[in-house]
Amino acid sequence: MNTRKIILSEKEMPTKWYNITADMPNPPQPVLHPGTKQPVGPQDLAPLFPMALIEQEVSTQKFIDIPEEILNHLTLWRPSPVFRAYNLEKALGTKSHIYYKYEGGSPAGSHKPNTAIAQAYYNKKEGVKRLSTETGAGQWGSSLALAGTLFGLEVKVYMVKVSYEQKPYRRALMETWGASVVASPSKDTNAGRKILEADPNSNGSLGIAISEAVEDAVGREDTKYALGSVLNHVLLHQTIIGEEALKQMAIAGEYPDVVVASHGGGSNFAGLAFPFLREKIHGKKVRVVAVEPAACPTLTRGQYTYDFGDTVGLTPLVKMYTLGHDFMPAGIHAGGLRYHGASALVSQLVHEGLIEATAVKQNDVFASAITFARSEGILPAPESSHAIHQAVLEAKQADEEGKSRVILFNLSGHGHFDLTAFTQYLAGQMKDSSISDADLKKGLATIPVV
Repeated sequence: MNTRKIILSEKEMPTKWYNITADMPNPPQPVLHPGTKQPVGPQDLAPLFPMALIEQEVSTQKFIDIPEEILNHLTLWRPSPVFRAYNLEKALGTKSHIYYKYEGGSPAGSHKPNTAIAQAYYNKKEGVKRLSTETGAGQWGSSLALAGTLFGLEVKVYMVKVSYEQKPYRRALMETWGASVVASPSKDTNAGRKILEADPNSNGSLGIAISEAVEDAVGREDTKYALGSVLNHVLLHQTIIGEEALKQMAIAGEYPDVVVASHGGGSNFAGLAFPFLREKIHGKKVRVVAVEPAACPTLTRGQYTYDFGDTVGLTPLVKMYTLGHDFMPAGIHAGGLRYHGASALVSQLVHEGLIEATAVKQNDVFASAITFARSEGILPAPESSHAIHQAVLEAKQADEEGKSRVILFNLSGHGHFDLTAFTQYLAGQMKDSSISDADLKKGLATIPVV
């Protein structure tokens, strides 16, 4: 028998996070205060985050030790396996070798607990009692709810309205773990009430939900804000994925020609890709591809400039690819990828040519998800299915060129809570969405002048 899955023991689990800022060709662009337009300092971020996370956010240390208590919690599901997709290769008739890192085995069903556990730990250590956050598809919200119950923290989740209605069982999972969940925009915050006054039927967006969660945190002394993607410390915590994958590919005796992951804010992408980018920066030949939805094409059609991370303008200004903080994406089923901006680190590396970015349509993504589910047996999350689709395209392109590629992608979560989306696709009722040049221009017009 050929080895299908490559499994590390708990003793082989990485004990350090990798910080790509130590190896970037150019220093990261500073985060700016929205009022003064000057670089923010630790005290500017203190109302939102515990000091330990602020230190990680600005650190240039190459490797950062993972505390033992965090490692102990991570062993609930880590190390995660790397699978050789023999059945998918057979279904495609490809000569390429396809591997996937499967993060769906966590209690929350995705990669998100990798940082949720860490953030809850550092907040608890500094005496925080309550966390507020946003969630799109619900993967992050359920992960923070899990972390909250493990560390005895109260959690308030502002869930994007379209996902709140599409994914009731994600909501139920959060509530089972003790979190309080409301649809965003909500009537619980000034930001939410303002949005509802302008559009009572608003589907919501991650930008709006971030505004609400930030307002919630700033307004209470017992509360800090937790973010599931985008920020440097979040991406840092996710690099345990890629550090494991490097060991597993070495065991497989192969090195990827291309590393692929879906991209919304950047967490699962960076988690797999950054350790491989370290090797690329130091001369290793590997392509790294970020895949986003055509309905929210931040990296492929956005502008690289300073913008707010939220809709209302409560956050600092970050240099990133953005569609404009007022941009309202269509209600596609990959709710975790419906974000107007992107990680500053990922954005800079795309801008400097180290990362490729591509955008794909929803129906094409679900077609590849079905092929994967019927061959490999795992029902993938809509977000993760973007990576599957790109892996399929990479294999087909290699075959057309008469080549064989080693392809590694991140299967960042399962789709057990997304059966409504698969039902819609199988019934032929799924619609593709893309943004017009006029809509793009309208969104970009709101970007502040820096």
